[in-house]
Amino acid sequence: MAPIPTPPAEPQDSPERYVGLEAGRAERLARERGWSTVRSLPPGAVITMEYRVGRLNFEVGDGKVARAWKG
Repeated sequence: MAPIPTPPAEPQDSPERYVGLEAGRAERLARERGWSTVRSLPPGAVITMEYRVGRLNFEVGDGKVARAWKG
């Protein structure tokens, strides 16, 4: 029987710490802290809701992160 794969670990980081930051700066910090994928979205964007380990989502309005969440 094949072993069950172990998903990659997520960074020990809180998405809330990015709220209020300029979008480019927030993305650089997230990548430095180990997030493999950083997705910036406009307010109200229609997105898929599948959970991806290692992905950090930003809702960006007026050039700043208004909301951030994992997956």
